[in-house]
Amino acid sequence: MLNPHPKVIRIAEPESRLSGQRKTFNRQIKQIEKLRKQLAAWESITSRYRGKYARELMPLLTALTDMRIGLLRRLDLAMDFKALSPAQRRKLSQAIAHVAAMVMSERDDPAVKEIYNKHNAVDFDSEEAAHAEGVKTFLEDMFDLDLGSADEHDSIDGLFERAKAQFRERQTDAHSGSHTSFRNKKSRRQLEREEQDAKRVSQSIREVYRKLVSEMHPDRETDPQERARKTELMQRINQAYAKRNLLQLLELQLELEHISEDYVAGLDSERLRHFNAVLKEQIAELKHELVQTEMRFRAELGVSPYERLDPEMVMHALEVEILAVAHERDAIAEDVDLVEDIKGVKAWLKKQRRHPRETDDYAARY
Repeated sequence: MLNPHPKVIRIAEPESRLSGQRKTFNRQIKQIEKLRKQLAAWESITSRYRGKYARELMPLLTALTDMRIGLLRRLDLAMDFKALSPAQRRKLSQAIAHVAAMVMSERDDPAVKEIYNKHNAVDFDSEEAAHAEGVKTFLEDMFDLDLGSADEHDSIDGLFERAKAQFRERQTDAHSGSHTSFRNKKSRRQLEREEQDAKRVSQSIREVYRKLVSEMHPDRETDPQERARKTELMQRINQAYAKRNLLQLLELQLELEHISEDYVAGLDSERLRHFNAVLKEQIAELKHELVQTEMRFRAELGVSPYERLDPEMVMHALEVEILAVAHERDAIAEDVDLVEDIKGVKAWLKKQRRHPRETDDYAARY
């Protein structure tokens, strides 16, 4: 087995004695190491976050919705109490519609939809269709998109997915067009040199790959254990080569003692230039992967793109969310017990005026 913590590939000479290409190599290796650590932290937190979310938060969210449905049914029945004043009846009806809307944001329940429609001026489906049409118009006007004709089955999530697809297509077209325009401005000699450089870069990666394959190919082994070990190594070598991951291939060589620690220091400037070109690509890919990982969590947590976000903050936010949902579930359980009779219903309505619960915030998150 390989060491899970690969040896560092770096030119171990004083900075003042390093050439430009060697300085670039060391700087890019350092940058890759930093990005790797950040991605490893996110990978670790992803497993912890999703596990805790499934074990602790999801059951609470289900219980919260169940509790809201129980409260909703009792409040709806309370509308038949004769002792309610017209103002209390209006207040209760508004509260019922509000709770029903929160439930419908989480669960498609025909009975809850029926209660909502009974207590709201506009039925739920018409309201959702109007909201979707408003979002569609906003996206089209703001970003110059064409999301097609309105459909009764349009959902907000579906509209955003179509918008994102058009954004991606537009960016691809723009990148392709700018790339073509840029290439057309270059001289024939520049284009030929770039083509030769690209070939040499690929050749540099292929040479490292071939050296590893020649030593590690499992078909040449007669010992079953050694063949199994080399089969696992070959899988990792092939994966690194498929991704053009030069650094990982070099680390494999160093780990398997196919090269010494001063191997890179002995490379000529031209070969280092090709290596640096590959490393630059790897840095761009790692940055992209890191951004995508953070964006997924921002979407899950509802965190603004302008707010700082790190792995430990994600776990802290989840802890806060669990406590908030548990508190809301317990509070609604108390409300369900309270609204059993007319006296409790009136007390509940007074409590809403004195201590309005932040139900809008919960609806937005859940």
